[in-house]
Amino acid sequence: MSNLWRTKPLGQLLAEADESEKGLKKTLSAGALVALGIGAIIGAGLFSITGMAAANHAGPGIMISFIIAAIGCAFAGLCYAEFASMIPVAGSAYTYSYATMGEFIAWIIGWDLVLEYAVGAATVASSWSGYLGKLLANFGMALPENLMTTPFDGGLINLPAVFIVSIMSLVLIKGTSESAWVNNAIVVMKVGIVLIFIFVGLKYIRPENLTPLVPENTGKFGEFGWSGIIRAAAIVFFAYIGFDAVSTAAQETKNPKKAMPIGIMGSLLICTVLYIVFAYVMVGVVHYSKFTSGSAGDHLAPVAIAIENMGDIVNGKVIPAYPWLNTTIIIAILLGYASVILVMLMGQSRVFYSMSKDGLLPKVFSEVHQRFRTPFKSNFFFMILVSAFAAFIPGRVVGEMTSIGTLFAFILVCVGVLVMRKTQPDAPRAFKTPLVPLIPVLGILVCFGMMAFLPFDTWIRLVAWMMLGLDIYLFRGIKNSFLGKQNGTTDDPKNYRITAISGFGLTLLLVVLTYLHHSNVDVNDEGLLYFSLFMIVFHTFYYGYYLLKGKK
Repeated sequence: MSNLWRTKPLGQLLAEADESEKGLKKTLSAGALVALGIGAIIGAGLFSITGMAAANHAGPGIMISFIIAAIGCAFAGLCYAEFASMIPVAGSAYTYSYATMGEFIAWIIGWDLVLEYAVGAATVASSWSGYLGKLLANFGMALPENLMTTPFDGGLINLPAVFIVSIMSLVLIKGTSESAWVNNAIVVMKVGIVLIFIFVGLKYIRPENLTPLVPENTGKFGEFGWSGIIRAAAIVFFAYIGFDAVSTAAQETKNPKKAMPIGIMGSLLICTVLYIVFAYVMVGVVHYSKFTSGSAGDHLAPVAIAIENMGDIVNGKVIPAYPWLNTTIIIAILLGYASVILVMLMGQSRVFYSMSKDGLLPKVFSEVHQRFRTPFKSNFFFMILVSAFAAFIPGRVVGEMTSIGTLFAFILVCVGVLVMRKTQPDAPRAFKTPLVPLIPVLGILVCFGMMAFLPFDTWIRLVAWMMLGLDIYLFRGIKNSFLGKQNGTTDDPKNYRITAISGFGLTLLLVVLTYLHHSNVDVNDEGLLYFSLFMIVFHTFYYGYYLLKGKK
């Protein structure tokens, strides 16, 4: 058998968990998991891309978008809970896929997780820059606009975004950990921001801003109407990223069979209610179209725009009733964002650490600093990569890339539950996903449905990213796989043939997506067109070479 489809034995994974995570006590209750989930979920997505999703796609219907996104999360969350109770090991969906669907799928999901963690950190950093600009403006200061804006938005570089990514990376390298009280303080602070915003803003809601709830479609798919509602759901899905952090705490949970579903579903329910009311206030105090006015940095700071419109109208102009509130909330958001960036960068290093330990990535990603005991070289690498994303790519683009990458990861986790129930029905499970196969199938359908409503350019970037991942796997992953070496299958020609055929499939998909995207007369995206054509031509020869190698 080709090692592409060999799964990592469950016993080996559990042995690695015992070896690497000895001493973890089962101390977490269901209530503690709910608090953990709320702290992980409420973050950058709510405070950054919600305004753009409302302004460009859903209008006041953004409230419905949050409900749709939550349903997809709920189905995927139950599947995560089952895996977490079975395989409490670092690596998240990558490890789950390795145990159920084999090395090839595990590589795909591991590479895809870069879009959730690394690119997600870039999105948060871009929004951090926008709120920093607002804070400086409140004190009568300002950085040059071209140093806070990406080249695609008319600037040179988003320098504050590079700064915060670099600082958080250096903190990770040194190994400075936040104490429990600091983590709890950040959770309380983030929830407090949402509640203060809601209670203060309810007084200044203007009914005309909420009518119609679902604005009429402009004639373009995804621009308002119900297609816009669903597209916005896929975009604000980013606001729910982090709930899977609850599933990683299964090994430290007292009674995971009961506590895990309560933790995941409870935190999702609470956050969904808060999100809907938050969105109601946000689009109620200011017309949704204003969230794309001003500079590009303002587009990722919708809370600040909403607070500026909380006040009485005098001579046709809104006089903010609580000018001090804007500054206070912005400072709290900036501190909370820093924590989110730290967690995302740490999660990315954990995934690459696991992939490196399996031989699929160079050893450098699992090298640990002798003094700090951290994967410092991996942290340096992602400091540069994430800084580049944040510095030069607009927040909308990286936000949508994060959402599509995470949705894809959730689909594979749902598929993994179905596979595991067939291949290892008797494996011990502290928690079982209910109503299998219904719940996993619904999770797949809802998540894929949201993916399908994302713009073609986002799909093009996802496919191109996965093609780059296959390049690395063909070049070094196959021949260095530790599982393949154990089974003596690293030189099997089938490995190259199957991977190359998969690459050709992605290349064909890229051709179709590029044609559909650029056949639209309203699209003016020559840079993406030339990039797509280069990827298509180059990979036709690249995958052709490895296909011939696989036939020898």
